[in-house]
Amino acid sequence: MGDEFAELRACIYQTEEELRRFRQLVVNTVLATDIADKELQALRKNRWDTAFSETFASMTESETTREDRKATIVIEHLIQASDVVHTMQHWHIYKKWNEKFFMECYGAYKEGRVDTDPSLNWYKGEIGFFDYYVIPLAKKLQSCGVFGVSSDEYLNYASQNRDEWCRDGEALVVEYISKYNENPNRKMTKIDEAV
Repeated sequence: MGDEFAELRACIYQTEEELRRFRQLVVNTVLATDIADKELQALRKNRWDTAFSETFASMTESETTREDRKATIVIEHLIQASDVVHTMQHWHIYKKWNEKFFMECYGAYKEGRVDTDPSLNWYKGEIGFFDYYVIPLAKKLQSCGVFGVSSDEYLNYASQNRDEWCRDGEALVVEYISKYNENPNRKMTKIDEAV
């Protein structure tokens, strides 16, 4: 580790044990963004259940250990939420970022970089994404109280976006394909990248 960050490191940790704890937190946080790995998802679920279970709360571990466990798992879930935050915001925000992601995936398919046409399952896939990932995540964040009253807003937006997607999603996928076909050589502009 370079000397240029010595002062920052001194603010974050001062002992080898604190360094190990910080390193583990960073590793867990980065791994939390891998939502495709079923084993990691199961481990996270178990850690959440352990951290927020009344049964485990009565065990002989210290209050500091319990609070550290809760903080770690909440941070992991916050990182997950930040990865999909567009799904928990107003419909027009969700729709905008959903279209951008679709264009990226569909473009990769059309350019031969992936084998599967994402348009075939995009509509149903989004419903499953809401049902099995986004809404349960929003409920967990609501239950731990990390966002206070704003947690209700995130859960409500996620549920409303799911409902709107069920109603309008099939037509939107057709619209996305049409937009792509109007300009198949479309490259992301600096404005697209910044937005």
